[in-house]
Amino acid sequence: MTSHSFNQSFLSICTISQDSTGSLRKGSFETNFHIEAKQIVEEFNPGERARILRKLDWHLLPFVSLLYMLSFLDRTNVGKLGRVPHPVFSSPSLGNAKVAGMSQDLHLTGFRYNIAAAVFFILYSFAEVPSNIALKLFRPSRWIPIIMVAWGLVMTLMCLVDSFRSLVVARLFLGLTEAGLFPGVTYYISLWYPRSEQSKRIAIFFSAATIAGAFGGLLAYGIERMEGIGGLHGWQWIFCLEGIATLLVACFSFFCMHDPERAYVINMLKQDADCLATHYDLRFILQAMKDYKTYIQVFTYMGLLVPVYAIALFTPTIINELGYSATHAQLLSVPPFIAGCITTILVGVYSDKYNLRGPFIIGGALVSIVGYIMLYCDRQAGLSYAGTCLAAIGVYPTIAVDLAWAGSNAGGDFKRGVVIAMVIGIGNLGGICSSFIYIDPPHFHVGHGTIIGFLFLSISLSLFSMWNYDRLNKKKQAQCLAEGITDSRRDDFKDMGDASPLFR
Repeated sequence: MTSHSFNQSFLSICTISQDSTGSLRKGSFETNFHIEAKQIVEEFNPGERARILRKLDWHLLPFVSLLYMLSFLDRTNVGKLGRVPHPVFSSPSLGNAKVAGMSQDLHLTGFRYNIAAAVFFILYSFAEVPSNIALKLFRPSRWIPIIMVAWGLVMTLMCLVDSFRSLVVARLFLGLTEAGLFPGVTYYISLWYPRSEQSKRIAIFFSAATIAGAFGGLLAYGIERMEGIGGLHGWQWIFCLEGIATLLVACFSFFCMHDPERAYVINMLKQDADCLATHYDLRFILQAMKDYKTYIQVFTYMGLLVPVYAIALFTPTIINELGYSATHAQLLSVPPFIAGCITTILVGVYSDKYNLRGPFIIGGALVSIVGYIMLYCDRQAGLSYAGTCLAAIGVYPTIAVDLAWAGSNAGGDFKRGVVIAMVIGIGNLGGICSSFIYIDPPHFHVGHGTIIGFLFLSISLSLFSMWNYDRLNKKKQAQCLAEGITDSRRDDFKDMGDASPLFR
């Protein structure tokens, strides 16, 4: 198939009539569309496939990564603006409070900082499944920019908070408005790319979190120069500037996001058709909620996410307790995030190359455990800092691999979207735990020990999942052989999701 003929066929699908486009937005695909797409898949040249994938990478990944970088920067900047000590200590505020002074200005004594950090995750966690359902029912090119405008407004107005109570309320609403982005874009990527190609794309997307961690440290280092400008404190300026940046990108995204019907066409051209249902139906939501494998993935993800949030929120504090000044702690918090960014992308690439998920999760968690053991046991600043770097290098890559694993084992578009939202949503409740475990400076044995426990939880569940998925695949293969089930009967099982004997 030549490039010209492919482009003509591709354009003929993308220029679907207005009525047909409306039906696609509701998730129902016409029979002739399936037949035409399948014919193109059969004729699809591997070189053309690679070219289309590269084009998608350049057009899609930088933009969605920018969105997530802003999101992660906004949610964790409270850790860059003012860390308070455990209530039994009367020493000056730790780490970043010396830079920005939010803890003093808002009188964040006792556990108030921890509460302000934790309340974000309450509405954030429970709003993710409804948001992904809305993403499927409406146009992502409108839904994602709308929620960006909402959280950008909240972020900008956070510069007006003047008390602990107003900070808590603002963080609650920030969690609500940000809830749809990460699960939405993760699900969105799953519609553009085949399962064997998703890990490295989600890794590139998630690496924006590590960039946000590094950039946040540099940003916090610079905001002390803005103290007093316009009558605002430095920490108020950071809320304001980040919010305005989010609003500008949100306006731009109205013109850059593509609609799901085109994404699904491209997806159909790249992956083997399984003919599973793509339309909305309540039973697909119930399939996701009743599936025990969903909850195995939820707790695997939670065990990995607790260390991720702890690193983002408390790395400057941990480094400060190693004997470095608060300003130097901000700068020294940058290298672990940069190293985490590089390894996240590399692990995602090799996970797709070898089509393996579980071993990379287990390996990354073990590396992170070594880092936390070094932090737990050592008293020398240099070795402890190396442990901090190992902790980030190990755990950050596991997030993208685990999400690709969870999504690729959920059959059917709608169930996949709900499963991804449940894994991310419920798993993010671990962020509440992350906010309260670093309470015993200077050695933080409670925090480091808790994170080691969560990492071992993820390792155990990953081992179980590897065994269980292999068992289920062998069972389905035996069923197909015994009952003579072939690909010609795919339509008979299209509503069964990953329970279909033809789904692997």
